Amino acid sequence: MPPSSDYDQASLPDLLPLYYRRLFPFSQYYRWLNYGGVQKNYFQNREFSFTLKDDIYVRYQSFTTQNELEKEMQKMNPYKIDIGAVYSHRPSQHNTVKSGTFQALEKELVFDIDMTDYDDVRSCCSAADICHKCWTLMTIAIRILDRALRDDFGFQLLLWVYSGRRGVHCWVCDESARKLSVSARSAVAEYLSLIKGGEDTVKKVVLTDPIHPFIKESLAVVEHYFSTYALQEQDILGRKESVDKVLGLLPEDVRKELQHDFKNERNPDNRWNLIMDHAIRKQATAKKGQHFEKEIMLQYCYPRLDVNVSKGVNHLLKSPFSVHPKTGRISVPMDLKDLDKFDPLTVPTISLICEELDRAREGEEVAEEKNEEKAEDKDNEKVAAEKRKLRDYKRTSLAKYIKYFDHFLDVVSQSWKGELLRKSDLQKEF
Repeated sequence: MPPSSDYDQASLPDLLPLYYRRLFPFSQYYRWLNYGGVQKNYFQNREFSFTLKDDIYVRYQSFTTQNELEKEMQKMNPYKIDIGAVYSHRPSQHNTVKSGTFQALEKELVFDIDMTDYDDVRSCCSAADICHKCWTLMTIAIRILDRALRDDFGFQLLLWVYSGRRGVHCWVCDESARKLSVSARSAVAEYLSLIKGGEDTVKKVVLTDPIHPFIKESLAVVEHYFSTYALQEQDILGRKESVDKVLGLLPEDVRKELQHDFKNERNPDNRWNLIMDHAIRKQATAKKGQHFEKEIMLQYCYPRLDVNVSKGVNHLLKSPFSVHPKTGRISVPMDLKDLDKFDPLTVPTISLICEELDRAREGEEVAEEKNEEKAEDKDNEKVAAEKRKLRDYKRTSLAKYIKYFDHFLDVVSQSWKGELLRKSDLQKEF
């Protein structure tokens, strides 16, 4: 995906101050990471890291209040924001703590899916580029992982976020997820991982009998998208190079027969039907399970996780509402109700929302002059400024994403309000 035509990287230093002063949703951000203040010092002990201009990287930032976070971000104007763990002590004071006592205690269970990990199975783009054809891979990944995390593990508070360029992140915010140990995180990540082996591994999915219910559920998702995505848009059974790749995943006897059959059949859908026919025949006669058609579908479409991101408690992950410096796009929360309609190429850039804000402000100034309603004293000006700040993002394309984030936070708040009530009841008993 090339950077948006309305975004020029050189303009970023000029746009970031306006973004952090008028548009970044600080109140919602603090509401999320404070989790209702149920646990003492939870926000204060959270690590933030900032990437500044010229790739200057500043770790172990921490803040006591929302106001302190706002002031520091408006002062530093970070090009990128990363969120880390909640530590035993304030990260900003980690150098003053006795050696060995500064420990990462909690963090959301996180997942990072990057389109570059699919380069061996997509033909439309490579490296950091994405388009509508390959974005289907992210849709499939979200559908599979969201279902598994909810149904198989019982998590409910899942925040899916577009990275701003070529991937998606998931923040599992349930209290039980935040408290998971490294070994438990590793177990969840391994359970969800099917693609095994690096670039030199030809066959990356091997299924055995009986097929696990989780894999069956995942296959149901893949099958829904496979024909349109793999056969039509990626044309995996059309071009010789990609046909050879698919045939390379088949048993030798089946491969030889299909090489002969494909000479007389050029249509990709019909070629896939031939593979399916061979699979059905093989499954009827083989002593052990033959699932090569399922293995192909999974190899081409199953989520490719960076498991190291999920395993570590102290691993940093890019923050929602951070700006991607290369594309200018905002890292926005995704509403899964409209997942199939989500278009990464239309996610607003910082240029666009700052321009929208400027237009709205110009219109408001003209209206104020006409009505002569300007505030007459400093107190009124201060109140008016605060009201404007609250309304600013609503005048831009960022509004619908913050609205969804608000909705997500309302659901999260129900969980910590229940915890506060429970603690209150326990105190009354004593």
